[in-house]
Amino acid sequence: MTTFDTKLAWVGATVRPSRGKVFLALATVLVVVAVLSLAIGPTGISLQALPRALEASLGLTTDAAATRDRLVLIDLRLPRTLLAAFVGAALATSGAMMQGLFRNPLADPGLIGVSSGAALFAISAIVLGHGIAASIVAPLGIYALPIAAFFGGLLTTIILVVIASRNGELAVGTLLLAGIAVGAFAASISGVIVYVSDDRELRDLTLWQMGSLSGASWQKVLAVTPFAVVLALLVPRLTRGLNGFLLGEAEAMHLGIDTERTKRLVIAATAAAVGASVAVAGVIGFVGLVVPHVMRLISGPDHRVVLPGSAVLGAALVIAADIVARMIVRPAELPIGIVLAFIGAPVFLHLVLRRGVRGLE
Repeated sequence: MTTFDTKLAWVGATVRPSRGKVFLALATVLVVVAVLSLAIGPTGISLQALPRALEASLGLTTDAAATRDRLVLIDLRLPRTLLAAFVGAALATSGAMMQGLFRNPLADPGLIGVSSGAALFAISAIVLGHGIAASIVAPLGIYALPIAAFFGGLLTTIILVVIASRNGELAVGTLLLAGIAVGAFAASISGVIVYVSDDRELRDLTLWQMGSLSGASWQKVLAVTPFAVVLALLVPRLTRGLNGFLLGEAEAMHLGIDTERTKRLVIAATAAAVGASVAVAGVIGFVGLVVPHVMRLISGPDHRVVLPGSAVLGAALVIAADIVARMIVRPAELPIGIVLAFIGAPVFLHLVLRRGVRGLE
């Protein structure tokens, strides 16, 4: 075991399940909820209809029942499940990265205003894309919303880092407080833009701001695929750097970690993850706060487990929450952000009460 690994083991000295057991359990949970997501819905169509749906998708039958099954299972539930998995994985991973970078379990893209900044740019693209910004939005096609949200999240993150930097170090307390202010400012501008929207845009934006996957489609899956690929390639490169930050930034530098490069990569990855998630599902809170905290309780602080584990657990959580959102008030649909807030708010309160004022330092 290297000196780096020895120090990391000292940080999380509690005996934990092996990495293989953790990943196997998480993968099992993800597969189960994904199957349930495909099998459960207000229409009553189950996975028994999948063979007929596949036949209709391949053009082997034109039967009306098979066409209906294809519409529900292949065109509605499957892309919705994939988007829920992406959103959960992206938000949970971004939360784990930010908590590792700032060494504080209260850090979260939603709490520090990154989600609000991404939402501002996405709302601007939705409302202004048919008007004064049409010449910019139209050429981007289905990628307009995720790109706009990405740059909104990136700009917000950069502003927060600049505000919170003191002598080359990030003050977490300042970051969280500045995040509240920046988030509120972005929300106020979003409110002005929403105010000038028409009735149809207003209704869509209201549901979107509460978080929803009701508009899931294969086009949206295609739009977020590049972001998913980038995150999948980038996140493994961050594990060693974030593990070094657990020991302190100065210690990480002594271990040969390029701390400034790690910070820049975390900022870019967070902006991409949050931006794409906000674009396809609206503002969904608490996933990036709750999931990494649960993963650390299960596996310890090692980001070689926390990051991929958070991705899988986050995907499973959002898929499960989406099932509840679809079924609890059927045939209507509850915004998924409301379901997740019921879970996340008590956990956040628990963290605040457990850590006290020191949690913000």
